Amino acid sequence: MDVGCGLNKRSGAIGVDRNPRTAADVLADIDRGGLPFRDSSVATVFLVHVIEHLGDVIETVEEAHRVLRPGGRLVIETPHYSDASSFTDPTHRWHLNSFSFRYFTEAGGFDYYSRCRFRQVRLQVKLLRLWKLLGFEFAVNRSRAFRRFWEFYLCFLIRGKALVFELEAVK
Repeated sequence: MDVGCGLNKRSGAIGVDRNPRTAADVLADIDRGGLPFRDSSVATVFLVHVIEHLGDVIETVEEAHRVLRPGGRLVIETPHYSDASSFTDPTHRWHLNSFSFRYFTEAGGFDYYSRCRFRQVRLQVKLLRLWKLLGFEFAVNRSRAFRRFWEFYLCFLIRGKALVFELEAVK
């Protein structure tokens, strides 16, 4: 399922969008009532440059968890908060970092706002081209300690571009 598919729906996916002028197969607004799919009926949910536009990150992740099968994958791509695009688009409500979805994992330890759980399968930090060519992207993705140092102290000098999270639904 490609939620917020716009005009570029993933090949083979069911496109979901609120805009009728898109490539959507199903018209639905996740901000207003959720997804029109049965519980545990979907293998993969893609939210590519969507979550930063929605009203409630927690409700969106919970809704994706609801429709995912046990072991199903949630793939989220979003701008890194240090990228200019995170703040130049006035429709962006959220500015996220590489630790933002730890909240939904056992490692995050936060179960008092949401009981849905995921296991983080993959996290990729994409940096601006210059920093990628100089090897910073490799270092940020290779070492969690270096990523934390970069994100806390260096990311407004060595800018991030985007984050890709792949989470496995634990049910």
